[in-house]
This record gives sequence, C-alpha cells and structure tokens, in this order.
Amino acid sequence: MYFPRILLLLLGLMGTLDCVADSGVYGFVDSQGELFLSNLPDDVRYLRLSTASALETETVTNPAAQIKRARPYDSVVTRIAIESGIEAALLHAVISVESGYNAKAVSRRGAAGLMQLMPETAKRFGVVDTFNPTDNVRAGAQYLHELLKLFDHDLALALAAYNAGEAAVIKYGRRIPPYRETAAYVPRVVRMYEGLRI
Repeated sequence: MYFPRILLLLLGLMGTLDCVADSGVYGFVDSQGELFLSNLPDDVRYLRLSTASALETETVTNPAAQIKRARPYDSVVTRIAIESGIEAALLHAVISVESGYNAKAVSRRGAAGLMQLMPETAKRFGVVDTFNPTDNVRAGAQYLHELLKLFDHDLALALAAYNAGEAAVIKYGRRIPPYRETAAYVPRVVRMYEGLRI
C-alpha cells in the first residue's frame, strides 16, 4: 500500500515546501496512491500544499472527498443524470477516472473528452464535438444506460464494457475481460462511485 509512505513524504515535504507554498506548490494523491506535485495545477485534484491537512486527511483516506467538495461540471452532470436516469455520483466517478475532469483529454487510442468517448461511440450517439462537455457527458450517460440494460444492471459488467467494449464482455461469457486495464478500471470507478454516494 502506497498511502503510509506518501503520507510520510507529504508531511516531510511540508517543512521544506511551506516557504514556497505562497508561490504555488500543489499536490494530490490519486486513487492508486501515486503522489503528484506541480507548480502549474492542470488537474482539479490539485490542492495547495499549504492546505496539507486537507491533502492528508481527505485525499489519502478518500479520493472522492475532493470531487465532492469541488464537483467540477456539476450542473452539467446533474442535468444529464436526471435526463438519463444514471446517478450523478456514477457519472462523476466515470469522469474522474476516465479524464480527471479534463474536457480536452485524448487517450492514445483516440478516446476524447470528459467521458473519453471513442470515435465510434461519439458517432453512435450523434456527438459532433467530443470536447463539448454537455454533449460528451450526455453521450457517455446514454452509453452507460444502454450497457446497464444489456448486462441486467450489473454495474461491474457495464463498467467493464464501457472500458473494453461490450463485445469483449460478451466474448468472455459476460464476465470482466482479463485485461489488466479493465481489471484495474472497474474497482477504481466503483470505489469512487461509492465514495461519492456517501
């Protein structure tokens, strides 16, 4: 487990970084326990290191706490959650894991936007501009809705299909495909979702 070492590192850094915190040193620990530091925060999860107590108590113990506090794109997500019947907490969890709330994110496989829509998925749901937050989240929510129906509301299978494609889940007997990325993705989203529902 990374958390104890990260916590000690953060606490140790506080003494040396307090003097430069006013110039903008930021940090966060992601859901897998990896520490990120920057003077140019390009992710909503960054906190000023002068607020170490928040970083220590919330980020380390519950990465969903920062999203609860900030709720980026909350009005868009809330509106689309009502339209689609998908819980806002689930949409926030997928967005957080997929793109870290970066509306301009593009993966090496070509997935784009907040919910990392593949070009075929974007086309399927009529999205012209995958970087438009509203259109992207709406299509992602519609896709999740379809996947939940297809897999009898089994959240783990729906998330696995969102990550690896529904054909992969079906190919492996309606089980989570044995892909390293998907095996890590499903529990990350579920943990974030459960944390946001509390």
